[in-house]
This record gives sequence, structure tokens and C-alpha cells, in this order.
Amino acid sequence: MPRPARPTRLRTLTCLTALTAALVVPASARAATAADASGAQASGTTTATTTPVVAAKPYMGYSTWSVESTNFPGYGGDWLTEAHVLQQADVLSSKLKSHGYNYVNVDAGWNDAKGDAYARPTPNLTKFPHGMKYLADQLHRKGLKFGLYLAVGLYQQAYNDGKTPIYNAPGCTTKDIVYPDLRKTSGWDDVSYQLNFSSPCTTKYIQSEADQLASFGVDFLKIDGVGPGSNQGDAAHDNVPDIQAWHTALKNTGRPIEFTLSWSLSHNQADVWKANSNGWRIDTDVECYCDTLVTWNNSVKARWNDVVPWIDDAGPGHWNNLDSLDVGSDVMDGVNQTERQSYMTLWAIEAAPLYIGDDLTKLDKYGLKLLTNDEVIAVDQAGNPARPVSQKTPQQVWYSRNTDGSYTVALFNLGKGYSDVTADFSDLGISGKAQVRDLWSHKNLGSVSGRFADNLAPHGSRLLRITPATTGSHPGVPLNVHGTASTAGSVSLAWSAVNSGTKTTGYDVYANGTKKATVTGTSATVSGLQAGTAYSFTVVAHDAKARKSAPSKAVDVTTPAAGGPVSYEAEASGNTLTGNASVGDCSACSGGKKVGNLGGTGTLAVNHVTAPRDGTYLMKLDYTDGSTGRTMIIGTGDTSFQQFLPGSNDNNWGQPSSITVPVQLKAGDNTITFGNASDYASDVDRITL
Repeated sequence: MPRPARPTRLRTLTCLTALTAALVVPASARAATAADASGAQASGTTTATTTPVVAAKPYMGYSTWSVESTNFPGYGGDWLTEAHVLQQADVLSSKLKSHGYNYVNVDAGWNDAKGDAYARPTPNLTKFPHGMKYLADQLHRKGLKFGLYLAVGLYQQAYNDGKTPIYNAPGCTTKDIVYPDLRKTSGWDDVSYQLNFSSPCTTKYIQSEADQLASFGVDFLKIDGVGPGSNQGDAAHDNVPDIQAWHTALKNTGRPIEFTLSWSLSHNQADVWKANSNGWRIDTDVECYCDTLVTWNNSVKARWNDVVPWIDDAGPGHWNNLDSLDVGSDVMDGVNQTERQSYMTLWAIEAAPLYIGDDLTKLDKYGLKLLTNDEVIAVDQAGNPARPVSQKTPQQVWYSRNTDGSYTVALFNLGKGYSDVTADFSDLGISGKAQVRDLWSHKNLGSVSGRFADNLAPHGSRLLRITPATTGSHPGVPLNVHGTASTAGSVSLAWSAVNSGTKTTGYDVYANGTKKATVTGTSATVSGLQAGTAYSFTVVAHDAKARKSAPSKAVDVTTPAAGGPVSYEAEASGNTLTGNASVGDCSACSGGKKVGNLGGTGTLAVNHVTAPRDGTYLMKLDYTDGSTGRTMIIGTGDTSFQQFLPGSNDNNWGQPSSITVPVQLKAGDNTITFGNASDYASDVDRITL
């Protein structure tokens, strides 16, 4: 069942963000106008022979929203002014630009409420008395880049009873670019009308907006409230056509403008976002909308879970956006020094954009030290997102393997007390000794064999570069090998592509030491297995010269009994429900039912799950979750572990998703429990194993 949505944008600011405008140039002059003499980004025009690379690396800079959204004295919606933006730009230029921070992004609240004569964006002249072209020029002269914000759709204030004409579109008015029923769109539902792209007037309107932004000298655009996502997913909140139109319109301006989407995009449309933007937010706002900028619980800590489904989607040209980096000021941030380091560590290892949300005039010594650590920044800019070895406990190891054979490894203690966190070299494919360097302290820690461990404070972290003694003479070891499905006679496996050592041309898959398959991709199904039998699988990479990697870490899977796997419905009468847990309708679910209201006192126990022998079985869990995702505590016998279940971000609680989870079962009768005593949990449709 849905849990209360996290806050997103202050209503007092969203009412200010109406689409309006000035200073549009004809299409024939777009490229010339884009070539700002001050040289913001590649200083000029796009030609047939020179195409600027947009978002080749995660961008770095500053955004105004965190200080606009806080209740900290002296800030909030009225803080956003031309003078304050230029003040931030001065600090960025003098203290941070040399470390790569060069974007100044002005968020919600910059534009006038009514719009110009063509419903295009124009500044609120009380806040920005010299206009946005002037502001862009000032930033460009400092060697900085300029970003602006819009909400998706047509702002309601710009509609003007449908009478406002569309620029460069004779006969078109705002009545022609929206649906006749004036259906509302965006994540807030009180800001914009949904655009109707069946009318050619609508594409012309988007182009007029894009040309307007280019004439200002904009280098970056954030479109907010985009669906599917932003806690919305019905037809009125399908903004895919908007994003496709914006993608084309921005290209047509002739100006290289980085384009990012917000605020909590649905992963179901990841291919669309990748094809039409340079990045997307994977979660709701990081800000707490309280007396500080953020807090650990609302919602910094959620990023460790919510980014995981998106890891493979990030790359040059399009990055996973984890939101503002509010680690620079002990007075304002709302997180302690230990948490501030972990916060930036995750952003860096995920190759997320690094844009600071603090008041840069209030950076403290520790915050400036974090933000200007060039070794950590280099991890971010390498664009090689890390993944967790396991998330079954709050003590986690995240890693990425670099092309030179070294590893970037982060240790996190996400728990409430001090705890040991251990990077086991066998999980990383490292045999023998390796050199370890601490990137936060800039210290070499010497040669280590087998593992690296540390006792970390609550919410603490370490960030390491681990370099094996020998690399490069053969392919790297396959990592992240895991089971994806099983039958009585087969097991399917997948793993991450090897990106180090000699060039990998294929993989050999072994079961109990016998080669069973050779593939060129990163998945395989091993057939011809025996029912109810334990197998140990390993994967070996090879190159064109038949040089082989060492075997991967073994993955143990026991096949189900003959005739299996077997499905168990969550709503079956023989199961046990406690607390608020209840059976509900779900037309798309198996049997038309599911069990919801899990979490807190609400638990589900699926009884009488049978197994042919003791072993590790692959459980397919079908569940529904319309949020950004929730953590389920799964118990079997005397053991339990946490499992994050990715959500759809679109408030659709009637469409099942599935995930495969290894579970330990005893021979004979078993009970598998689902819940989470400290948080909401997803709804359960059925399990199959």
C-alpha cells in the first residue's frame, strides 16, 4: 500500500514558476545568438564538423534549491535573487572552479508568474532586475556555465483562457497546445496543464521556449515534475512526448545545452530518458524541508537503495542524478561530519553530478576539504558507477573495477552503532596481495592480502583505491555472478562484463567444476541438471588467445524438486498475517489478490514451503510497489536478511514487478516471512521456488 509521499517543492515557490519570456531570435539566427562572446560552453555554435560533447562527464557546480527550500533563518523562497546568485558565483569561481565546479543552476522561482505575450519564460524582474541574459553574461565572464529550471507542461498562469498566441506559429494559441479538458500534469498537480502533441502548435511552442533559453545563454536545463515518475503514472502524467520534444528543440537551437529530468523518474522508461536527456533524478528531493538543508533519514540514506536499479543505465552523455550535495556547512547541512563524508562518497562512487546546495559563503573548513578533494572528485569524473557486493545488512561494500585493473572500493556502515565492515578480496576477484590507498586521507596503507576491514562509526565510510599486485596479462575475473532463475533441470546466471585486463571475448560457465556452457554475453542458462541437487557455479573469462581469468567466486544453487518450481500465493488461506497486514484486490496479480499493509506490525508468513534438501534456492518474489522502493526483511528459519525492492516511482500499486532472491531452506517444510518492523514494506503477490 502507498506510504505518505515525501515533500517535493514548496508550494509558495511553485506558484512563482510560470512560463513567460523575452528576447527570442529567429531560427536563422539561433546559432549566432548561441555563440556568446563570453564563451560559456565551447563558446559557440554547433556546426557539421564540430559537435560539442554534452555531459561526457557528470557535471559539477552549484544549485540554488537547497537554500530556497530550507526553513533555516534568512533563507527560503525570498532568498533567490540576482545578487545572491552572483554572490554564490563569486565563491564558486574563486574557491571551487579550479576543482571542476563550473555550473551555476538557478532553480524554481526565477520567472514571472504571468508570462510574456507568447507564454514563454521571462524573469521576475523584482528578483532579477537585469534579466537572465545579463546574469548569463556575468557567469560566462567568470568562466562558469548557466542553468535554469522549468516545470513540465504549460504553466496554468500562462494559459490565459487559451488566448495567448504561440511565437512563430500563426493561428496557434495556448488553447491549441493543451487538452480541451485542461488536465493537470506534473508531480504536484497544481502547476501545469498537460501538453497535447497531436497538435503541431505544441512542438512549435516547445521550440519557442528552447530558443528563448538559448538566447539567454543557457547551458543547462532542468525539467521538473516529469512522469511517469514523480509519484504519478496515469495518462495525464505521461510526459514522454514532452521530453522527446524538448530533446529535439534543444538540439535545434544550435547551442549545447545539458538537459536533465526531475524529480523521481520511473525506471520503466529508462530507455526513453537515456535517448532524450543527459540525466535523471533517481529519487525525490534530498532536502528535508525543515530547519536544515537535509537530514540523514530524510532522505539522504534512501539513495543507497534507490540508485541500485539504475547503476547500469549511467554512462557518458547521461548520468544518474542523486540530487544536491549538501555537505559544505556544519551549521546548515543537518548531517554530522561522518555522514557528510559518506554522503559525498556515495555521490562520487556513483558518478553522480556533484552540485553543491549550501550557501557557498558559509562553507566551513571541513566542508571545503570534502568538496575539494581531487582524488575523490576523480572517482566521480571517471564515470564508472559502483555496485554493492551485497545489501543484506547495513554493513556494505561497494566497488567498481577500473580499466587499469585497480578497484575503487567504498566501505559503508549504514547501521546505528559502530560495526566492522570488511571488503573480502574474493568478492572482488583479487587473489594475492594488493596495495591499498585511502582517498579521503591521501594515504597509502600498504600491501594487504585477503581482505581489508575497518570498524566504522554509525553512518561512517572509507573510500579506497585497491590495486592488485599483478594485472593485465589475462582477462579480469567475472564479478557479480548471481542466479536469476531455476527449474528442476536448469539454472540461469548473470554477471557483470569484464572491463579489465586483456580484452574478453567470451565466458565459460562451470557447474561443480565441469564446463557446461560457453557464451559471448553476460548471462547463460545451464541445462541438463538434476532435480533437487546442489550445484556450485563459477564463470571464467577468456580472450582471443585463449588466456583465461581465475574463476569467479562460486555461486551455490540447489535446483527444485522434479516438477518444480512451485508458486505460493501470498493471500493463500494457509498463510499467517499479523498486525495490519491484509489481503487486497490486484487485477494484474496472480489470482487477482495480494497482501499489503506490510511493515511495522504487519507481517506475512508463507507457510508450508517445501524443499527436497537443505540448500540455497532461487526465490522469485512478485510484488507491487509504486514508490521509489522499500526494504523487505525476509526470514527463513532462524535467519533473516534485508532485501531492497525497487519501486516504479509512479504510484502504481497494481502492477507486479519481480526479483530473484537466494534463500536458505531446510529439507521438508519451511516458513518464509516478509515484513519490516521499522519501515513500510512492499506488497507481496506470490513467491515461486
